Amino acid sequence: MDHTNLGRTGLTVSRLVLGTMNFGPETTEPDSFAIMDAAVEAGINIFDTANRYGGPGHEGRTEEIVGRWLARSGRRDEIVLATKVYGQIADHPNGKGVSAKAIRTAVEGSLRRLGTDHIDLYQMHHIDRSVPWEELWQAMDQLVDAGKVLYVGSSNFAGWHIAQACEAATRRHSLGLVSEQSKYSLLTRDIELEVLPAAQAYGVGVIPWSPLEGGLLAGAVAKAKSGRRARPGVQERVTKLGPQLTQWEKLCDELGHHPGNVALAWHLTRPGVTGPIIGPRTMEQLEGAVGALRIRLTKDVLARIDEIFPGPGGPAPEAYAW
Repeated sequence: MDHTNLGRTGLTVSRLVLGTMNFGPETTEPDSFAIMDAAVEAGINIFDTANRYGGPGHEGRTEEIVGRWLARSGRRDEIVLATKVYGQIADHPNGKGVSAKAIRTAVEGSLRRLGTDHIDLYQMHHIDRSVPWEELWQAMDQLVDAGKVLYVGSSNFAGWHIAQACEAATRRHSLGLVSEQSKYSLLTRDIELEVLPAAQAYGVGVIPWSPLEGGLLAGAVAKAKSGRRARPGVQERVTKLGPQLTQWEKLCDELGHHPGNVALAWHLTRPGVTGPIIGPRTMEQLEGAVGALRIRLTKDVLARIDEIFPGPGGPAPEAYAW
């Protein structure tokens, strides 16, 4: 397993992040335990979850599963534990968002479900435009001072939000954001315009979510009639993107690697990317994802990938202006 620092911090994390969103809704607790055991043995040391994960009507269940695994395994100190705050977790007006009150309530709930006294990386799951940055950072700084949170990250922020958050933190002499989780894949490259440049400028490590675009980049054409890919919505996208996906799968076949693993390997070549989130539902998916670390993509191959999946043209404003 390759490791790197998370953004500008001294925190060492694996180049693959174990996403746990499927634990509970899609994957049983025993199978989730087995996947976490295998992930640690493979060298993955950062686990990502959220207070909302668990499925409709079961919000928080995923954190509970992760918490029981941590208690059983005795490996809490080895794990960089990341969770998120923002989504509706209680049925009252302050049961969502990142106001000071919402954060205080949410962090106590996450700590209880995870069975730990601290969260290594506490991430805002979405921008909350109703909350002043001063209020947000005062709340986060209090958690850091209390030892309940070590680092603060964001998710689904625009480049401008990253700049605002980091400048506001600097005014308070706080560490500020150290990571940003963004949707990023060969089919969704918008963050190359402003999010990636902003993150690199501020020393914020980028952690892509949905790196396989919901399985479309993992052999969707070859497996179009089976499993989740047989769903009508997915079928529509496979049909629409058929020419690109066919070229993609042909290239991966030439390389002798599974398309999903090549897509993950591509992420590992992107400047500013700490590591993509993998969300295995099965042990087979975990083992396949770990294999991506052994794939080396040449400049010629990367150029062919760009031909199949053109990005926005580089960072803004050069991508659209002289």
